[in-house]
Amino acid sequence: MGSRQTLSEADRRLVALWAADCAERVLPLFEAEAPDDGRARDGIERARAFGLGRLDAAGEIRRRFVAGRAAGAVSGPAAIAAARAAGQASGVAHMGAHALGAAAYAAKAAMLATGGDDVRRREEVRWQLERLETDAAAALATLPRLGEDTAGPLGPGLLAVGALAATIRQIQDDLASR
Repeated sequence: MGSRQTLSEADRRLVALWAADCAERVLPLFEAEAPDDGRARDGIERARAFGLGRLDAAGEIRRRFVAGRAAGAVSGPAAIAAARAAGQASGVAHMGAHALGAAAYAAKAAMLATGGDDVRRREEVRWQLERLETDAAAALATLPRLGEDTAGPLGPGLLAVGALAATIRQIQDDLASR
C-alpha cells in the first residue's frame, strides 16, 4: 500500500498547478541571485505542464530533484527557500504532499525577503489559499495532518519545524474549516 501522502494521479495534477503558482510567485527571489540558472523556473514550468496533463508522472518523478538542487547555487536565505519551493512543486508528480512543501517554502521565502517578518508569511499563505481551487483544496484536505504519517514529506523532517510547519498547519487548518 502506498503512502496516504501520495494522492491519486488526477489529484496530483490538480495540486501541481497550485504548487507551481505558489513557487512562481517567489521565483524572482531566486532569479535575482542566479539569473542564468534556469533549474528552478524549469521545475515550476514542468510542474505546471504535469498539472495540465502535458507530461507524464514517470518522467517527472525521474527529474523531480533537479529544481531543488538550484538552492545550492545561491546563498541568500530567501533565494534558497524560493529554489526549494520550485523543487517541492516539481516533486508533486511523485507525491501530492509536496504541494504543501512548495507553499511552505514559498511563504518562508516571502518572509525571509522581508527580514523574517511572520506577518508577511501569513499574508503569503492567505494569497495561496485565495488561489486554491475547490477540487485542489478537496484533494489536499485528504492528506494526513503534519506529523501524523511518517511515509512522506509531512512526516518528521524539514517541513515539520519552524516557519515551514507553521505554514503547513495554517493551510491544513483552513482546509479543515472549509
